[in-house]
Amino acid sequence: ARMVESGGGLVQSGGSLRLTCETSGFTFSTYAMGWYRLAPGKGCEMVATIKRGGTSTTYLDSVKGRFTISRDDVKNTLYLQMTNLKHEDTAIYYCNFVDWNSREYWGQGTQVTVSS
Repeated sequence: ARMVESGGGLVQSGGSLRLTCETSGFTFSTYAMGWYRLAPGKGCEMVATIKRGGTSTTYLDSVKGRFTISRDDVKNTLYLQMTNLKHEDTAIYYCNFVDWNSREYWGQGTQVTVSS
């Protein structure tokens, strides 16, 4: 399995970014997918998850109403639309899935930096 995140960058507080996770090497449509983040001095946080088919999503409380996770099962791609970004959203963002053998897969991450 291969996952490549992109779309991170430096943005001012209140700004927006759209993260993309392009995948290959596995049957994307059959798995739930997630976005996680890792910030200095903090543990890894689950930011958002989406079930296969996009029928159900979950969000970290602090991003509810600001972030939207979505997926395109034709393009095998996962997205995270982030709006009204805050300084505390600064982190490396990773896409993730767990296969049927409970093995976790991670991309290389994309850095999001929000200036206050």
